[in-house]
Amino acid sequence: MSEIYIYWAVTILLVALYLASAITYVAKTEWVRQTIAGFGYPTYLVHILTVVKVAAVVAILSRFNVGLSDLAYAGMLFHLLLSGLAHIGVRKPASALPAIIGLALLAASFTTQNAGRDVPSPYAMAQAR
Repeated sequence: MSEIYIYWAVTILLVALYLASAITYVAKTEWVRQTIAGFGYPTYLVHILTVVKVAAVVAILSRFNVGLSDLAYAGMLFHLLLSGLAHIGVRKPASALPAIIGLALLAASFTTQNAGRDVPSPYAMAQAR
């Protein structure tokens, strides 16, 4: 029973992190473009990342397709890893903190998702009964 609460608590925090990031991308587009360019990435990624972040949140919360939800978790994993490494690569490790927190939330959400959802994911940990 406590796994259900853990799942929903960490998933809501993960979703809040991603939605706050997407809102920042929209509200402070020029600043985000400069930051991404500072990492050596093309600035057109700002619009793509904004859409993908919102789509990942929708896929995980709605879970209309378990495979798509698992794919969203995988995309978040790669995004958070690359984001954290990009910040570390430009010698700003303190800026990698949101990515590190996101990775912890992602791991907790993914591993407890079968306890909190009716349709289980074949890749998450088995639910204890």
